[in-house]
Amino acid sequence: MNRLNMQINFINEIEKLKTVKRQNLTLDNQRQENSAEHSWHLAVMAMVLMEQCSVEGLNQLTIIKMLLIHDLVEIYDGDTFLFDEKARLEASKKEEAALKKLVSILPEDQAESIVNLWHEFE
Repeated sequence: MNRLNMQINFINEIEKLKTVKRQNLTLDNQRQENSAEHSWHLAVMAMVLMEQCSVEGLNQLTIIKMLLIHDLVEIYDGDTFLFDEKARLEASKKEEAALKKLVSILPEDQAESIVNLWHEFE
């Protein structure tokens, strides 16, 4: 399979993040937020609020990339509720396996880049 087809397959696969429901509701309290909305919102927040950060040497693009990929593993295992301590203990192994499965779709160099960013975020 050529590089472009691998990339398109990955893009199609991450579309599934829109179907992963989170515990929190949207601002109108009408429905649960999905994980894609959550990741998008965090990335935009980082873009807008970066000027408020006093930590030197942060790379805004790297931070935004991390926020866009950090929940991709939820495509296969769903969202682990922050306050479910038992599930959080088990989440690490499941998330690592989900990450490997997801990036196996991509060309090797892009897979490695996403894995590295995901681990740095974690």
